[in-house]
Amino acid sequence: MATAANRSSPARVVKPARRNQDRAEIRTRILAEVKEVRILDPLFARAFIEARQQRDIDQYDEMWEGVYVVPPLANIDHQDLALDLAVILHSVVKLERRGRVEAGANVSDRREGWEDNFRVPDVVVVLHDGRAEHCGTHWMGGPDFLIEIESRKGEAQEKIPFYSKLKVRELLIIHRDTRELQLYRHSGRKLGAVKPSAHAGGKWLVSQVVPLAFRCGGAAESPVTEVARTDGQAGSWAV
Repeated sequence: MATAANRSSPARVVKPARRNQDRAEIRTRILAEVKEVRILDPLFARAFIEARQQRDIDQYDEMWEGVYVVPPLANIDHQDLALDLAVILHSVVKLERRGRVEAGANVSDRREGWEDNFRVPDVVVVLHDGRAEHCGTHWMGGPDFLIEIESRKGEAQEKIPFYSKLKVRELLIIHRDTRELQLYRHSGRKLGAVKPSAHAGGKWLVSQVVPLAFRCGGAAESPVTEVARTDGQAGSWAV
């Protein structure tokens, strides 16, 4: 007669419904927590990129030394802010014959093979005496003034070493939602953060490249980006 000591325990049976429920919960957590996706299969990677190209949603995708980077999708607020800032710069740079202004352009560190390493800032300013070279498809070398609008705090910081290497003269980073601002200026060695300074009775981030100063304004629940001319001519905006 079998005793409790030598009797075999019955195997635990996991019902398919339970396994499917666990899998669904895991997938939900993964979707909620993912910060980056790395596709290591070259064929799958090419299929992914081709699908984006076919849907025409790749215009702001970038290549970082051969690594394909998909930035956060620009929503309407992002696009509105980029366009507003580009229009302001167009009025004080392009219309006053100081240089060129583009709402997004390819910027690379090389003439040939640029597709392997480029970034696409939201606004690009190249002055007539600037060092950036027009290559048709892209700018080679550092433009004079760039704007990056970020939806996730810190995402634009990852581009600073590249822009620093290109010797971009100034880089303005604006958070889309909070309108928090940071201006970086090239010292000859690298891009470094600029502190606010006095202008028009307040503290502003004052550019030395374009005749404009920037600061965050408006109410806490509806912040805006304030822009003012610094060359004695009339001009102020809140976007």
